[in-house]
Amino acid sequence: MHDPGHESPDAEELRRQFEAMLAGLQPNELPTLLNQLSRTAADRFERPPSIRHRKEPLAETVVFRIRVDLDEARPPIWRRLDVRSDISLEDLHRVVQAAFGWLDYHLYRFALGGSPFDRRSELFLCPFDAQEGEEVGTPVAEVRLDETLHEQGDALRYVYDYGDSWELTLQVESVREASEDTPWARCVDGRRAAPPEDCGGITDAKSLAEVVDDPAHFDVDEVNAALSDPILSLVDTGIDARLGHLLYLVQPLDESGAVTASATRLAASSTIATGDQLEADLLPYLWFLRRARDEGFPLTSAGYLKPADVVAASKVLPTMKYFIGAKNREVQSTPVLHFRESLLRMGLLRKHKGRLLPTRVGTKLADDPQALADHLADRLLNQKMDGFTEDASLLMLFFAAASEPGDEMPLETIGALLTAYRWQGTDGRPIQKYDLYDLDNGIYEFLEAVSPPERGLRGVTLSPTAIEVARRAIHHR
Repeated sequence: MHDPGHESPDAEELRRQFEAMLAGLQPNELPTLLNQLSRTAADRFERPPSIRHRKEPLAETVVFRIRVDLDEARPPIWRRLDVRSDISLEDLHRVVQAAFGWLDYHLYRFALGGSPFDRRSELFLCPFDAQEGEEVGTPVAEVRLDETLHEQGDALRYVYDYGDSWELTLQVESVREASEDTPWARCVDGRRAAPPEDCGGITDAKSLAEVVDDPAHFDVDEVNAALSDPILSLVDTGIDARLGHLLYLVQPLDESGAVTASATRLAASSTIATGDQLEADLLPYLWFLRRARDEGFPLTSAGYLKPADVVAASKVLPTMKYFIGAKNREVQSTPVLHFRESLLRMGLLRKHKGRLLPTRVGTKLADDPQALADHLADRLLNQKMDGFTEDASLLMLFFAAASEPGDEMPLETIGALLTAYRWQGTDGRPIQKYDLYDLDNGIYEFLEAVSPPERGLRGVTLSPTAIEVARRAIHHR
């Protein structure tokens, strides 16, 4: 019942303003009134700051046994999961999706301290919500599970599909130590079939019987098969969160067969290039760093390498072996030019007073192939990139990392995936392999420079070092 005596001064003030604006109002003045009222209401009722509920990460990795209940379901629909504490909330979202048989078609969020739509809750936002910026919250990829849950009884709230509004409660039932071989997630029990996508938010057995064959059906083996999917299993290897998210999005595409096969190989991969192999394959980088560390490379007035240095560089750069044309002018020797420019982007060389000099980091790495490989792995993806360049770079390094020495870089496959996902050329055409040659972050130059020379059209037959550095790159963040 409406009780004016318990209204806040803000509400009373709004009512007085509304009554004053109504007095003597003409019909054509209604739009102005609505505009004024909406501005006043927005000013008065901005979202209050949420209370911080996020915790410090645990010192040791543990396994949480979590019961996940679909709120308001009658009879109860729930899953019992064992989940490592060191996974991100983005990965936890994928676990819940697999556990309930959903397909990640819709938006989602997590919350501490209340429901996912409570103004006082601390929110953890899916990538779309985080990018839109209309809600205050932290991206799910930046939050570990053990920053939200610590001990028995702790609870985390989750909502999936803001239309059907599936709200779930995740509560810790027990905590135990984790070992090195503890899987990232495993389903141990559950009850009843989950409602399917886009069925209108129904949770009662009678309504569910109209949209699922058997509302009582639950198969723990089916859930664990979904959790052992090769792409989801890569989470266990600590891959770059951006790559994990991209692979998850492209997996449903018709062109994704190669992704699943590569993910399977990558999950079982190990170190394949050390010592002498790195020294041999990284020769182009080491040659430039060692030659530059004394007095540097003198540059022409136009900023190019001198002819003698172009000739010398051509002898160590694989892409110049079958190059047709003059090898003494950098402006004409485009592989040398592109590789030299990539050294600046990688933070290894710098221009200073008409000379090309090593950076402080470049000087340190000139005699340390192992550290140089780590530096390249760190820099290949740790650059400012537009959306296409980032997606293309992630897929290129993923396929390189999943390869074996002597495999050819699958550029056509990568182009088809990028096209099917969301990208196209400037004229609306599908992405072609030549669109991947000239990404402005040095990845293709790197793959070419450390791999055997190719005759004819640009292609890369991957060396052990190309594969090794790619593996380090996608696990670096």
